[in-house]
Amino acid sequence: MSSRNHIDDFMRGRIIGKIEEGRKITDVGREFNIAHSVVSRVWKLFKTTGMCSRRHGGVRVRSTTPAEDRYIVLSAKRNRRTTAQQVANQFFAASGKQIFRKTVARRLRGGGLYARRPVVCVPLTRQHRTARLQWCREHHNWTEQHWACVLFSDENLNPIENVWDALGRQVAGRNYPPTNKNTLIHALTKDWDKLPQQLLDNVVQSMVRRVECCITLHGGHIPY
Repeated sequence: MSSRNHIDDFMRGRIIGKIEEGRKITDVGREFNIAHSVVSRVWKLFKTTGMCSRRHGGVRVRSTTPAEDRYIVLSAKRNRRTTAQQVANQFFAASGKQIFRKTVARRLRGGGLYARRPVVCVPLTRQHRTARLQWCREHHNWTEQHWACVLFSDENLNPIENVWDALGRQVAGRNYPPTNKNTLIHALTKDWDKLPQQLLDNVVQSMVRRVECCITLHGGHIPY
């Protein structure tokens, strides 16, 4: 596959951000499948003018710097439910610079974050709630030692969901997030081994509280 020689301003911004992070021009070109000479020209233009592109009739100034791009992405990662407009408002409060919601959305996409609708819990029927309540009452007196030997299956009561969430945040917080299936598998495997034992102990120990909470809510969804 041949390298790309014509790129848009958004890609230019990503190139500049990667190089500012300490990446080599050759590595950046290989990652984005862009010719070394093109990456070099983009970087040289940015160092010389502070701009990332040339346009007929003048040079278009990028509304945010690579450092500000990283701040925008970090703000969104701290709270995955934050909207692009809320991130823009936070950015204005912190820097005094006004940016558009669409600008934030582009920067987030550049950081590997995309818009998603919140997952809605599957509605529980009366039969489901009754079965869950009965199950929790039967296991209400179980100790942490009992729960440590269980293979969980109920998604709402399953503490492994919390472990997956911690693993996902750890992978997303990498300096160089995965860009394809192979790098994702490698990152997940490596970061899984780094999960602290205390985290695993805590989520298993939380089963005592989960059961109590489910009983209190008469078999309904629990806030875990």
